Amino acid sequence: MIAVFLQARLDSTRLPGKALLPLRGKPMVQMVMERLRRISADIYVLATDHEGKQRFTPMAEKAGFQVFEGSKEDVLERFCRAIETFKPKTVIRATGDNPLVSWELADRILEDHVRLKADYSAFQGMPLGLGVEVVEASALLQAGKETEDPYDHEHVTPYLYRNPDTFFLHRPLVELAYRGRTRVTVDTEADYRKVEGMYRELESIEMPSLEEIIHLIRRLEGL
Repeated sequence: MIAVFLQARLDSTRLPGKALLPLRGKPMVQMVMERLRRISADIYVLATDHEGKQRFTPMAEKAGFQVFEGSKEDVLERFCRAIETFKPKTVIRATGDNPLVSWELADRILEDHVRLKADYSAFQGMPLGLGVEVVEASALLQAGKETEDPYDHEHVTPYLYRNPDTFFLHRPLVELAYRGRTRVTVDTEADYRKVEGMYRELESIEMPSLEEIIHLIRRLEGL
């Protein structure tokens, strides 16, 4: 079984409450869920903390996501408990600060991951905020048991790609047409204003595709 696990919470040091900032009249986290819902998966789960569960549940249900409440700070532990609850074989990990995440790239890297029987897969080289990670549930459970490093527990997957002798990693460069160094993730007020402006530019398109987003990025950067 393949599961999309979206991690999100309300508090953010640099941009408090960013998950609820509006994009096209919807909370940003809802925009993320609507895009992720297009990925070819069996279940879709919003993995959050107690406060997030209280605030996000109505919009998650509307978007077709189940809600899982776990540790606030230990996100790896949150993922491991969600794996024990939903029992997926493969997890597509996404984060709530990427409102332009590409379901097309997610489906492509998932196909690679399954074909190669990898433990961890992620494209490299595209604008930051478009991608996801694909991880075997067994690898995340192993990481949860073996690492005590706070960084690993906060960021979920570093233990895997820091141990290439233990895990089969697939980290290819994305095809040339989709490469770029710009940011379309939301971490600061400036990031939010940038993405908000991009959504305004794309206002005639209900669900902007990867091609349309890349075309806009090229145009805005004068490329």
